[in-house]
Amino acid sequence: MPSVTLHRDIKASTDIKFRAPESRDGAAVWQLIRDCGPLDDNSLYCNLLQCDHFADTCVLAEKDGETVGWVSGYIKPGAPDTLFVWQVAVADAARGMGLAGRMLDHLVARGVCAAVAHVNTTITSDNKASWALFRSFARRMDAPLEGNPHFRRDDHFEGRHDTEIMAEIGPFGGLRIKKAA
Repeated sequence: MPSVTLHRDIKASTDIKFRAPESRDGAAVWQLIRDCGPLDDNSLYCNLLQCDHFADTCVLAEKDGETVGWVSGYIKPGAPDTLFVWQVAVADAARGMGLAGRMLDHLVARGVCAAVAHVNTTITSDNKASWALFRSFARRMDAPLEGNPHFRRDDHFEGRHDTEIMAEIGPFGGLRIKKAA
């Protein structure tokens, strides 16, 4: 496949750095997610485990040493070609810069995602920002996006949370994002 940059070059904003998280980042990630309502809060311990056990498939964005962005994900068990994106968070101060899309691009360009041809995530039907993000990502990856109810309000959440729709992107078309440094 040809290797081209489909989104604004990650290095274009030298003041924002992308990296894999470390366990010491867990508390900052937890706080960022809490500050980014309406995201679901996880426990601090959950975010610590993500930073420690799933660092290769998570992205932390920093500006001047402060955590301003986060994407958590993992390669789905039994589906080595599928990356499941759990959460995307961007601090208020970093919004409007395309940071969420740039973090996704950075993640799928990593070597650990070399076999990834699909991205899955769950989104509630009313989350316009997430739908826009993943539609844009699908276009950049020249891939279809389909969505079907997955975790249902009454069947899975005891009526306490809106139905989560599984957004399935892929397979990716002929264009891929340049490998992340």
